[in-house]
Amino acid sequence: MPFHLHHTHCAHAFETDHERFPTEVIDASRRHPILVDFWAAWCSPCHQLAPHLYRVVDDLAGAIRLAKVEVDAGENMRLAGHYRLRGFPTVILFQDGEERGRFSGSRASPQIHDWLLAHLNPALPRPRTA
Repeated sequence: MPFHLHHTHCAHAFETDHERFPTEVIDASRRHPILVDFWAAWCSPCHQLAPHLYRVVDDLAGAIRLAKVEVDAGENMRLAGHYRLRGFPTVILFQDGEERGRFSGSRASPQIHDWLLAHLNPALPRPRTA
């Protein structure tokens, strides 16, 4: 399922792939944190998680961006192998070119907010509470 059919409007979300990942995620995370959602069209928990990720990213108003990687598209499964993902969805936070944390499975917005607070650089703006 193409990204544009999978998401609701979120100004701070974008689709990336194996080829663009080093630039659009790793390099870009040196400017602002990037939350990467590794998902699959057949994955029900992936579809449950997506609206919560969009809500949290929107609440941060551009302080963090959301990159979507559909693992079954093109060479993207190579990224899943590189990061040793064991299931989907898996969400990884990158900041300053490095992984800062990850979680797997679906979570609600407040749980994602708390997780980000525990993993983001303290100098960043904090998510608004819902």
